Amino acid sequence: MPNIGPAELIVILLVALVVFGPRKLPELGKSLGAGLREFRKSTQSLKDELDVGVNGKGPQAAPTQTIHASVPAQPVSAAAVTPQAAVPAPGSTAEPVTLEKEKEPVQG
Repeated sequence: MPNIGPAELIVILLVALVVFGPRKLPELGKSLGAGLREFRKSTQSLKDELDVGVNGKGPQAAPTQTIHASVPAQPVSAAAVTPQAAVPAPGSTAEPVTLEKEKEPVQG
């Protein structure tokens, strides 16, 4: 059976337009689409029934993955997360140390 190319398809559509007319053609397209949709549904249901008969089980669902935590989560206090300024102990003579980042010389 030969393939239908674009030129043959245009000729078929023009003949259908002349035979059925511009008012009836959209209705025919809708009914043809509904018929194809129903055919696909029935074909898919028949395929599913055959799979059940051959395999003995229904359509497979996607496997689910369960993740189990091995260590229970423990709450963390806000003080452990927030940085705090170093305060010298009372009576100590220590001076606060300030770290400054050295500026790199600009090469140019």
